[in-house]
This record gives sequence, C-alpha cells and structure tokens, in this order.
Amino acid sequence: APGADEDRQGEPFVGRAGQLLNAMLAAIGLPRPGVFVANMIKCRPPQNRDPKPEELAACRPYLERQLRLLQPALILVVGRIAAQNLLATDAPLAKLRGQVHRVGGLNTPAIVTYHPAYLLRTPADKRKAWEDLKLARRTFDELSASPPAGRGGP
Repeated sequence: APGADEDRQGEPFVGRAGQLLNAMLAAIGLPRPGVFVANMIKCRPPQNRDPKPEELAACRPYLERQLRLLQPALILVVGRIAAQNLLATDAPLAKLRGQVHRVGGLNTPAIVTYHPAYLLRTPADKRKAWEDLKLARRTFDELSASPPAGRGGP
C-alpha cells in the first residue's frame, strides 16, 4: 500500500524505501525509468496499517487490468503482503523466495523478494535480497533471449 510520501506525491515508492528500490533495480541493470512500479492497493490505509483483505480484494481488478495492459515480461514482487496476495497463498515470504512463480492469465513469471522498507530495518537480509535480484535478472535475460509475441519489458 502507498505510504504517506507516496500518498502525497501520487507515485509508489518515493521515500527511503523507494530510493533503495531504485538502487536495487539499478544494480541489476533495470533502472526505475524502464520499469513500471505498482502497489497492490491504490490508497493508503488509515494509520499506515497493513491493508485488510477486503481492501486488497477491492483493488485487485485494477491491478489485474494494469497487468493485462502492460503485459510485463517479469514481475518483481516485494514484500510479504504483495507476495501472499498476488500468488494467492499464505506461505511465508521465506518459502516464496528463490523460485520463479507464475501470475495471472498471462502466466507471467514473478520473483519474490523482501520489501525495501523491511531491508532498511533489517540490513542483514540484503544479501538474500541480492540473490533474489540476481534470479530476477537471470530470468529476465532468459525471457529477453526469445520474448513471446506481444510481451513488453519489465
């Protein structure tokens, strides 16, 4: 969900977590201007709490429409809430990392990693996130070698 900074600016990931996300993307050669960043829900919950299931469900059609329109080659899923909801699972984030998942009707590959805000609080997990990012880059490179018809960039 958007935080206070994102809510004010109308753009996802613009605060410290956004700066880290930008650095993460740049580190794998996919700078932020070349990718589309979206939130699972489109407005900030009161008191910056985690989104409720009904809020996620209400916003799901918007996200699905974005994915249909953009047809991304790859989705990098950041954080537990996004991962569990996008992948329709209650598995912990640790179990979702390190593998390629498939999302939606387009069967889009998705890689799960830690949320940048979590990494700011828990820098010891940055090494694990780096492994996730390298997997994302390898997967993207494999897809780019022979992109399916009608599929766009990241």
